[in-house]
Amino acid sequence: MPETEEPSALDVGGPSKTPRIAASSLVAAGIFLSRIAGLIRDRVLAGYFGTSLYADVVRAGLRMPNLLQNLLGEGTLSASFIPVYSELLEQGRRKEAGRVAGAIFALLFALAGGLALLGVLFAPQLTDFFLPGFEGEQRALTIRITRIIFPMTGVLVLSAWALGILNSHRHFFVSYVAPVFWNGAIIGTLLIFGGRMDAPSLVVAFAWGALLGGILQFGIQLPWVIRLDRSLRVSWNTRMEPVREAARNAGPAILGRGVVQLSGYVDMVLASFLVTGSFAIMSFAITLYVLPISLFGMSVAAAELPELSRQRSGSPEALRLRTNAALQRIAFYIVPSFVAIVLLGDALVAALYQTGEFDRIDTLLVYLTLVGFSIGLLASTATRLFSSTFFALHDTATPARTAAVRVAAAAILGFLLMIQFEAVEIFGMEFGPGIFADIRLAGQPLGVVGLAVGAGVAAWMEWWFLRRALARRIGTVGASAGPLARMFAAALAAAAAGWGVRWILPEIHPIPAAVFIFMAFGAVYFGSAAALGLKEMEGLVTRINNIRGRRR
Repeated sequence: MPETEEPSALDVGGPSKTPRIAASSLVAAGIFLSRIAGLIRDRVLAGYFGTSLYADVVRAGLRMPNLLQNLLGEGTLSASFIPVYSELLEQGRRKEAGRVAGAIFALLFALAGGLALLGVLFAPQLTDFFLPGFEGEQRALTIRITRIIFPMTGVLVLSAWALGILNSHRHFFVSYVAPVFWNGAIIGTLLIFGGRMDAPSLVVAFAWGALLGGILQFGIQLPWVIRLDRSLRVSWNTRMEPVREAARNAGPAILGRGVVQLSGYVDMVLASFLVTGSFAIMSFAITLYVLPISLFGMSVAAAELPELSRQRSGSPEALRLRTNAALQRIAFYIVPSFVAIVLLGDALVAALYQTGEFDRIDTLLVYLTLVGFSIGLLASTATRLFSSTFFALHDTATPARTAAVRVAAAAILGFLLMIQFEAVEIFGMEFGPGIFADIRLAGQPLGVVGLAVGAGVAAWMEWWFLRRALARRIGTVGASAGPLARMFAAALAAAAAGWGVRWILPEIHPIPAAVFIFMAFGAVYFGSAAALGLKEMEGLVTRINNIRGRRR
């Protein structure tokens, strides 16, 4: 990290600084609401299925068809479509932008529809390939819901297209809050049918609710898209140069997304060989791990991408300063998130999931797995912004190559660490037990924790390669060491306050306990940040005062 401090987000960008900060706040607000809905969904799922066979099926049923959404969805469109479309808007070529958006929609509709159909037809083969450890009822039920969820992911690809248009027009909130409708449909389905169906039937009902939710998520954005882009015309026109440029950029982006997705599927394959419930434990942990990445990493990266794309012809120094300021803004929230997860995370897991079939042992297993993933939390959020900077430079190949490094490292490290905690049999070959096999929690082996640690370490390898590559293009990038040290000091003081509250609290329900603990954590962190003179705290106070002023 650089030895000297960079200007804060409030010092960079000239007249556009306030809209950029407001944009990232709107993205964060939309993501926050959608993630809260997602956590409520997961709590309902935990209450009905715990970490049982059926919980594994639900998680696998969502994860496996997600390949389609990840290959063609937001990540790819952010790399290929948004930079091209935003530049056309900046140049005043609105009619051409509308035609380009319509052509991209036609391409996505054809690709997503075709791949969804293949997923429906070949669900048994896909299940056997990605989840070779699933057998009997577990396999049959996974195949059944996969055939319902594959069309859902096709619709969500179109939802990502709508998000790209809204973001390019600087309308951020609607697209990021739209997943609330997807989660709401699932929650409603489970609550309506939960007391009337047995577990296998409820799993199928869940899948139909997810499909309905995908349709709602896309549909809620359409009126805004039509209002903002009056020139939008859906047509099969691939001859326009901007469409061809977007398609050329999409190739490496899809490769990169495919590589990242491959990492997720390696985890799926390995987890399917672990004890029953491991897949569900891993999925619950990933949901919480992704929460700060989405709120603070994706929100800033998404808001920055259109602005970086509009100004990519400027000096490399301007891009470097903008990137570093954004990294420091992200770190202001990610550092306390990391410390809170490691030192107080079990209270959070208990508050969100500990109900019904989900007991205290499940809470501790998810917590330990979450800590393993969170080793790479700072790295994962930083690489989101690094990738956005490369996308703005119309370079989608470099993030793809570095993602390949991460995948390979995560697969090798994850496997090696997994078998240190738990013996597994894969295709007739026995691996382990390793040196930590005797470390168990209520008799439960901890192979899934080793798998998570491997992923966390691999995230730092991706960060190192991507940061070095970006430095060659625009100069040294990274949050400043001085502010980072003060952020960690404030976060550790906040954790001490949280533990103090935890120590004096009587035995109460996990939800109010977590509220008191994390209220103390937040108050001490932000108070300490202000006392230590962090510029990001000054910016936060300014934004709050601006909001209050507008309300008055």
